[in-house]
Amino acid sequence: MAESWSFLDAFEPNFRPLVVIELAKGTKEETIKWFTKRIVDKKANGGAQLLVKPLVTESGDENIYLVGASHLRLLLGAETVGLVKECNDNSMRTFTYSSRKTFKDFADDNHSFLTMAECQYIIKHELENLRAKDEKMIPGYPQAKLYPGKSIVRRLLTSGILVQIFPLHDREELKKLRQSWYGRVKVGYQPLDEIRCYFGETIALYFGFLEYFTFALIPMAVIGIPYYVFAWEDYDKYVMFATFNLLWSTVILEVWKRICAIVTYRWGTLLMKRQFEEPRSGFHGVLGINPVTGREEPVYSSIKRQIRIYLVSLPFVCLCLYFSLYVMMIYFDLEQWALDYHEENESNFSSLMLFVPSIIYAVVIEIMNRIYRYAAEFLTSWENHRLESSYQNHLILKVLVFNFLNCFASLFYIAFVLFDMKLLRQSLATLLITSQILNQFAESLLPYWLQKRHKKRMKKRIYSLKTDTDLSLVEQVNLEKEMGTYFGTFDDYLELFLQFGYVSLFSCVYPLAAVFAVLNNITEIYSDALKMCRVYKRPFAEPTANIGVWQLAFETMSVISVVTNCILIGMSPQVNALFPDSKMDLILTVALVEHLLLAIKFIMAFVIPDKPRDIQIKLARLEFESLEALKQQYMDVKLPGACPGSHVLFR
Repeated sequence: MAESWSFLDAFEPNFRPLVVIELAKGTKEETIKWFTKRIVDKKANGGAQLLVKPLVTESGDENIYLVGASHLRLLLGAETVGLVKECNDNSMRTFTYSSRKTFKDFADDNHSFLTMAECQYIIKHELENLRAKDEKMIPGYPQAKLYPGKSIVRRLLTSGILVQIFPLHDREELKKLRQSWYGRVKVGYQPLDEIRCYFGETIALYFGFLEYFTFALIPMAVIGIPYYVFAWEDYDKYVMFATFNLLWSTVILEVWKRICAIVTYRWGTLLMKRQFEEPRSGFHGVLGINPVTGREEPVYSSIKRQIRIYLVSLPFVCLCLYFSLYVMMIYFDLEQWALDYHEENESNFSSLMLFVPSIIYAVVIEIMNRIYRYAAEFLTSWENHRLESSYQNHLILKVLVFNFLNCFASLFYIAFVLFDMKLLRQSLATLLITSQILNQFAESLLPYWLQKRHKKRMKKRIYSLKTDTDLSLVEQVNLEKEMGTYFGTFDDYLELFLQFGYVSLFSCVYPLAAVFAVLNNITEIYSDALKMCRVYKRPFAEPTANIGVWQLAFETMSVISVVTNCILIGMSPQVNALFPDSKMDLILTVALVEHLLLAIKFIMAFVIPDKPRDIQIKLARLEFESLEALKQQYMDVKLPGACPGSHVLFR
């Protein structure tokens, strides 16, 4: 078994703990020996060739293990996962151990060449690629079946033997990051490079998008204030504001693509090759042969999956949408009751009561969104998607459709059925502000308060051990393993997506929406930073080159906003007065304007390149050099006896 990590040897200088593995209490000894042996075994023997030591407490429990790796092993792992680093000539290239001297800041004794997030990502990759060889089951657990090529870690997780794997915080680096990120209130950019080095590209890119989106909202907020103050009922003046909004929504999304390309090129993820996607841990089926890898793995009929999607999931989603509309009609009954009460009493209290239905409805919307999210996750998991990307796409589609209808159906009904612009303004303002307050409380403030209480209790329990040994590492691991798990940026992007809808869909009715969005996002940056550093366990870094399917979601919302704003302008009394005799002419004119704006929008999206010219040239040069290297390699194999440089004749 691996050498014991007890209180007395917790600071062995040659071992740097990077990742924590927590096994279930009472895990059988033979299982632990087998698993730790597979972790430390050489790659040639099917192991991960990592370092592992148990964290032993005075009670004698050995269910927590610390995993690290030698500097050489991490460098070889960086080549395996295809990390891209900056070279001495300032170009970005895929790291290879044989050419390590050509990379900037590399030295054999420089252990900071790879960031801690990259090291933890490498270890996670190596652990997930531990595969069964000739084992038929997990030793000690005959019911936990294995087959050649099956991921051992995923099988341990699904069997409940492995509780969790998480990367360990670096207290000193975290303290520096907190100070520069949210330690003091300041007007300036976030330290995105430091965030990326500590948490990885996916989280850094989210904070980059949040910051960019906040700055992009400022022109809308600045223009919206005078429109709100001086031109409340002049809808003809809102034509210019709505037109600016529509062009603005297109430009900011296209410019973001360019900024994203610049940032991810500098980080190296724009050049990273996509890893071959393994089956999800929850995927199950009968054993079969994967025609791509030739390995044994579960196979599940796509017909069965389609039946589950269209005969169960789709009807359930439709039922939820119907229920959402039913709740919306109850809200309108409450609105009518509040209006009747106000007309009867005409008091300050009755005026306040006019806002109560909208506030209640906003709270109900948030509750329904969260309940539906759990149901959507259960259904999507039950559909048994083979790949994580497929699972995420189906989950995002379900959640976006319901959230869009749940949040915006009442606004569409007020605007296009009731034609009540005053109620539309009131409902939009109430829904936006209430949802922002609830999200801030539920996502950051409440978890932070609960975490602080738990931390105090945990410290008391640890120090009750009454030992003179330095407990800093034991304390850290025990505190972090009880922290909440950060499940990714899904909810964060969803919140921004809904906010974008509130700002863009009905901009000509309530210009102050952008002002409240800016104020919310400023506090969101600080609360999300607090959440990442103090509330949740450190997540594993995940390389990414863009914000993925959310880019398409935002672009779709901007297209819908063109339609809604054009119809709202067409409904205004001033525009109606221009067509007193024929409503058909009005409809045709609005449709023509809407088509022209959509055409301008798509032309702008086509004209503005997704990547800046210099990035395009660098990518093209790298592709050319790769092709030339392959060509030379082919000629060297074809003509092994040729003199050096003879391949030039065959070019």
